[in-house]
Amino acid sequence: MYVKYLRLKNYRNYDELFIELNSKVNVFIGDNAQGKTNILESIYFCSIGKSHRTNKDKELIRWDQREASISVHVAKERLDKRIDITIPREGKKTMSINSIKMSKVSDLIGILNVVMFSPEDLKIVKESPSHRRRFMDIELCKLNKKYYYNLVQYNKVLEERNSALKKWRQMNSDILDIYDEQIAGYGSYIISERQKFIEMLNQKGQGIHRDITSGREEIRFKYITCGAGDIRKSLLENRERDFERKTTSVGPHRDDFDISINGIDTRSYGSQGQQRTSVLTIKFATIEIIREMTGEYPVLLLDDVLSELDINRQRYILNSINSIQTIITCTGISDIKEYLEEGAAIYMVSVGSVKKYE
Repeated sequence: MYVKYLRLKNYRNYDELFIELNSKVNVFIGDNAQGKTNILESIYFCSIGKSHRTNKDKELIRWDQREASISVHVAKERLDKRIDITIPREGKKTMSINSIKMSKVSDLIGILNVVMFSPEDLKIVKESPSHRRRFMDIELCKLNKKYYYNLVQYNKVLEERNSALKKWRQMNSDILDIYDEQIAGYGSYIISERQKFIEMLNQKGQGIHRDITSGREEIRFKYITCGAGDIRKSLLENRERDFERKTTSVGPHRDDFDISINGIDTRSYGSQGQQRTSVLTIKFATIEIIREMTGEYPVLLLDDVLSELDINRQRYILNSINSIQTIITCTGISDIKEYLEEGAAIYMVSVGSVKKYE
């Protein structure tokens, strides 16, 4: 799987842009705030129907325009696909695949799989459980439409239950029983799929991490859930506490996963280098999981991460991307040019303009 071309119109700081991409390595060079990340963001948007930088689609539209559009041509082993998305300033975005209009974001799932690696991904290791849950949910939604459906339904019922808890004195407890049954059903599936995903991270990630660290470190991921066993029973047991706090205390929306290196918690005690290596391991393990589950490698998007890594980690990345379409943004070519295979496409980006590097 790879992106043959990208077309943008009135997207962020681009008036119009058309780029034919190399099936292997594409490097976009330029100073900060020139539009490099916008290119990666638009490809990512075509994968899951949302940006990795904002929840407001309107922010993607060029400031003086009424709408923006993205078009990508995806080369696949069986049948090429063209994704077209229009984002209006008023109303909902529209999506089509091979000119057939799609009614739901879930219809994009599996058409274009990408793995994004950016400096913000350190939050997966360093910050609150919400970042780790979001990582799991995004990856599983890309791979499994049933997971996407269960997650959407779970969040809808959770919102309704929390709303009911805020006005519980005026309601019949039978309503909460109905919500609890639904949460237990959707939640059990979500937890089960997340646990399988974390086990795959272990299977794929441990060897990758040993390679990066020359065998000095052993990484381990462990899923932590407050909803193991009978979720419905746990919800009932915690109902009084939920009434007091006016929120639901049990379920996959409270879960997390641990990352340890040589048995030590990476979030609390890992060095900055170990935390960066953990993220690198997670991303490359995810690439292998996607390949195993779909039969094709995803597109790898590297957003200005090479400058954040030491030479050994840079070398690992650049030596590992030969079989994957990789799109890299960076501020200079000198540090990575020696690792690029002949034929890599290099572009200069300046104020929303992209030119081939000679």
